[in-house]
Amino acid sequence: METAHTNAAGLSARFSFRPLEMADLPMLHDWLARPHWTEWWGPAPTLAEVETEYGAWITDPTQVQPHIALLDGQSFGYIQSYVAMGSGDGWWENETDPGVRGIDQSIADATQLNRGLGTAMVKAFVARLFADPGVTHIQTDPDPRNTRAIRCYEKAGFHVAGQVQTPDGTALLMVSERASLS
Repeated sequence: METAHTNAAGLSARFSFRPLEMADLPMLHDWLARPHWTEWWGPAPTLAEVETEYGAWITDPTQVQPHIALLDGQSFGYIQSYVAMGSGDGWWENETDPGVRGIDQSIADATQLNRGLGTAMVKAFVARLFADPGVTHIQTDPDPRNTRAIRCYEKAGFHVAGQVQTPDGTALLMVSERASLS
């Protein structure tokens, strides 16, 4: 599915999303080791760890749906969605709404940061998720110190719901409602 959005600079940016494939794992491994990723996603995993974790999601995407974000047909970043309720491992244990989706994402190339492209990517992906009438709202949980991500999500229509404790530590819960789409 392709969605057109205009970034802050007024340039048209076309995004599409395709499911992550096993052949993408070496590329994703490289991305996960980049400083702008490790700053917020933690230490770079080994290729074997990437193959184990992401390979499991590729094989069985019932909980996490991993995607490569494409900008004008070129690999641009990684984005995933998941059903928050029952996600396990200490995540969202009090969630009772099966329609809540969580998202996580990052841009592959640091030179693409601060250009409005992340916001356009998130808006396009959120619109794709809301195309499913069963999705009630979408949430994300950036580190409270990650001001770039927080601003990106705010520009994409998310609002702050408060701080929460996650298995990764304190996070800022941000929510997008259907009504906040514009």
